[in-house]
Amino acid sequence: MGTEKKKFDIIIAGPREKYETMESAQLKQRLKEQIIEFLNIPSTTPTDIADDQPLFGEGLGLDSIDSLELIVLLNREYGIVIKDPKEGRKVLVDINTMVDYIQQHRTK
Repeated sequence: MGTEKKKFDIIIAGPREKYETMESAQLKQRLKEQIIEFLNIPSTTPTDIADDQPLFGEGLGLDSIDSLELIVLLNREYGIVIKDPKEGRKVLVDINTMVDYIQQHRTK
């Protein structure tokens, strides 16, 4: 009998949810920083923006001009093109919604 070489598949398993959560948390932090920079609101810090805080109206208080800036931000930073205003209204709700959309549609 000859010596047989056995192949072993090495599977590194870990909780995918933790990885996704860490990635989401980093993306949320980065997005908050980008919003502050793009909209030129230096008096606001990322910790001032809750993940579920509405971006418009009573929440962060953004307006329609800001929504255009956010659409430009999504295009420049993530390669996402939003042409339909209805889609924009669904995406630009809060940080959580924007991050979910970015994770599903980013090209950069």
